[in-house]
Amino acid sequence: MYPIPSPRFLPALRGPHKPYSAVQLLRADGGVVDVPHTDGSVTVDRGSAIRRTCTVTTTDTSLIPMTPTDQLAIYGGRLRILRGVLHGDGTIEAVPLGLFRIDEVEGDPTLGPVTISGSGLEAVVADDKFTTPYTTRGGTAAVTAITGIIRDSIPGAVVINRASDATIGTMTWDVQGDRWAAVQECATAIGAEVYADADGQFVIAELPDLLTAPVAWDVDAGEDGVLISASRSFSRDGMYNMVVATGENAEDGVAGVSGTASDTDPTSPTYVSGPFGRVPMFYSSATLINNTLAQGAANKLLRDALKPNASVSLTSLPNPCLEPGDVLRVTYEDGRRELQQVQSFSISLGLDSITIATIGGKQDT
Repeated sequence: MYPIPSPRFLPALRGPHKPYSAVQLLRADGGVVDVPHTDGSVTVDRGSAIRRTCTVTTTDTSLIPMTPTDQLAIYGGRLRILRGVLHGDGTIEAVPLGLFRIDEVEGDPTLGPVTISGSGLEAVVADDKFTTPYTTRGGTAAVTAITGIIRDSIPGAVVINRASDATIGTMTWDVQGDRWAAVQECATAIGAEVYADADGQFVIAELPDLLTAPVAWDVDAGEDGVLISASRSFSRDGMYNMVVATGENAEDGVAGVSGTASDTDPTSPTYVSGPFGRVPMFYSSATLINNTLAQGAANKLLRDALKPNASVSLTSLPNPCLEPGDVLRVTYEDGRRELQQVQSFSISLGLDSITIATIGGKQDT
C-alpha cells in the first residue's frame, strides 16, 4: 500500500467525504501545468507488462498540440495524477495514482473536449528496443542488469530493489530486442517482478505472500462498511499448478540446472495430486545458472500462474493507496470473511467508487 498521508486519511475514506483529484502536466520543457478535468480514470493491472494506464478528459483545448512549440511541450511530457480527500477543515490529502507518459491527445481543437491517454513508464523502456546487442557476460548481478537497462532508456530513473540479488548467467539480447522483456527475464531469475510504481519509480520485488502479508484494507459490507457489491468467477483458462524452470548455459560452463514448484497443499482445489489434475508449465532461460536460481524462478512463476479457486470482482468506496499485491480482508453481507489479494483495479477521478479484481480466496478465521 502507498504510504498513508495521515492517521485520519483512511477513516475519512470509509465515511461521507468529498473526493479530491488533480492532474498535472509535466511539460517536456520543464513547466508544470494544472489540468482542469471533467472525467478520467486510472487502471492498475499486475498482469499487464505496462502496469498503469490512464485517460483524462479536459475542456482545455490548448493541450492539443497545433504548433511546433506545442508539440515540443507535449511530446515527451508526463501526466501526474493524484486522488484523495478534501477534509471539512479545507485540508487536502492526496496520494499519486501514477506518473504517465503521454501517448495520445485527441479532441476538437475549437470546442473540445480533449481526451489524454497515457501509459506507465515501463512503456518508455519497452519502446526503446536494443540498438546494439546487450549482454550480461562477465558475472552480472540481476539488479545491476535491470538498473542498467532501465537507465539506458530513462537516465536518472530511480530503481528500488526489495528482492534478494544474485549473479545471473550470460544472456545476450540482439538488436531490436525488447528491453522490458529483458528486464523481466532478469527479474524472474531472482524470483521477482519489476514495475513502475505510483511515483514513477521502478521497483524490483517479490509478490507478497497472501498468508503472511499484513492486511492493507478491510473491505466490509454493512452500514459502516465500504463494500458496495461483489461477484465471483472461476476459470481453468491459463491456470497451472506446476512449474518446471530450467537453465543451460554453455558460455558459462553450466550443463543444466532445474527447479520445480508445485501446489502441494492438499486443501487447495488446485492440489497437484488432487482431482484438478496436474497441469505443468515449462520455463527456460540462460540466466538460470544454478539450482537455487531455477527454484526461485519456478516459485515466482507458480505464484503468477496459479490462479485461485475463485476470482472476485469488488466494487467499493475508493482507496487510492491500494497497490497490486495488497491483501484485503473481505467481509460479505452474511458475515463470511476471506483474504483476497489485489490483482488489478480501476479508479475514477470523478465517481466515488473503485473496481478491484482480486485473487486468493483464502478463508479468514
